[in-house]
Amino acid sequence: MNCPSLLNCPGLQARDNEKKLQRALAHNMKAIVDCNSFYCSCERLFLPHLDKKPVVVLSNNDGCIISRSDEAKSIGVEMAGPYFKARPLIEKHGVATFSSNYNLYGDLSWRVMETLRIMLGKENVEVYSVDEAFLNLDAFAEKDIEEVAINIRETVEQWTGIKVSVGVAPTKVLSKVANHIAKKNKIATSCVVVLDTKEKISKALQDTPIGEVWGIGRQYAQKLVEMNAIFTAYDLTKKTEEWAYKNLGGVVGTRLIKELKGESANEMKEELTIKKMIATTRMFGNPVKDIGDIKEAIATYTSRAAEKLRRQLSAANTISVFVVPKEQSHNTYFRHGPTISSHVTLPIATSATNELIKPAVQLVDKLYEQGRIYKKAGVMLSGIVPDTTIQGNLFMRENKNSNRFLMSMLDNVNFAMRDDMIKFAASGTTRDWKMRQELRSPRYTTRWEELFKVG
Repeated sequence: MNCPSLLNCPGLQARDNEKKLQRALAHNMKAIVDCNSFYCSCERLFLPHLDKKPVVVLSNNDGCIISRSDEAKSIGVEMAGPYFKARPLIEKHGVATFSSNYNLYGDLSWRVMETLRIMLGKENVEVYSVDEAFLNLDAFAEKDIEEVAINIRETVEQWTGIKVSVGVAPTKVLSKVANHIAKKNKIATSCVVVLDTKEKISKALQDTPIGEVWGIGRQYAQKLVEMNAIFTAYDLTKKTEEWAYKNLGGVVGTRLIKELKGESANEMKEELTIKKMIATTRMFGNPVKDIGDIKEAIATYTSRAAEKLRRQLSAANTISVFVVPKEQSHNTYFRHGPTISSHVTLPIATSATNELIKPAVQLVDKLYEQGRIYKKAGVMLSGIVPDTTIQGNLFMRENKNSNRFLMSMLDNVNFAMRDDMIKFAASGTTRDWKMRQELRSPRYTTRWEELFKVG
């Protein structure tokens, strides 16, 4: 063998990779549970006559399609496409259409994740997104893994009514590959795919286009195809870790290659309970020109962010505000302009809504330009610290712990009565700028007055 280095020798690398894979298969199995067309599934749960019927859910302001059932896909409804363009096709085929109902989706997501935590223990569940969770299956014998995966799928559906797909493999990236196959071939796989042998993993990687690999976006996938003739996930496993470090974003790329080869490089993470940054952003229901409307929106978003801040018993040192204008080009079509933002550092960290609204509204005066039309705005709180460790300012009067008692009473009333029963005047009363949700279904699980009625 004329290898410049034993570490780079293809023969030794192949044998080493095979040993690592065998060790992973014997001792380390991960799973990912992914809800099928989650938002559509939530809508179908309380409208069972829509089962097997085409369903789509729209984004904020009913702008774009953000979730679609398999039946909607089959008739040609495009993901992330503008609603107004898809509307003729939707109406032609009688597609059930809903505005985003985040109260419902958030509650049902919690029920799915809580079911997994009950089954496997909190320490073995990593919530990855609103509709996905990684599971640690180390406690189960290899021969029982497939039965465990099937039991997880059946239990989640029975307890919550939400159908899920389960992918199992030695690493997180490979479990995503398994899950992709399970969702793509729901009938053949019964929504469960377990990659527990070298042969199954190899076949799965060969059948997975490079653009479907977790961590590889569409544009980067096209680049890999054009520059390196990498068409599938299997092709990518033929590259070295050194190549991945150079061409796939450093350490992130190295971890991706390791995971595809069966070596776990992304361990389970504990749930982040204390956020380091809190943001509230929204599209306006209608284009906004008046500075008063923008100030009302910013005051409302600040109130919402402050509630989240107090919920985790924290205070913020810095508040940032941004607005997004709507620009007109020469061909009369509109597009989003650049985000315009500014921030201010507070003299003392606080979680009191009134103490956050004042500087936030003042920032609007700096950002607003007369004559421009605005489509979106938002507020971000950062420099977050525990509210019990707020350091005082020698040159200011005592803050009395950010009016904690008053804010607590305000939160309790609003939580019990909903819909901002008590709000600051700066938030406005009519709120004509609120985002559109013209097709929203009832909030069946979070509002007494909207509970589902059985007849």
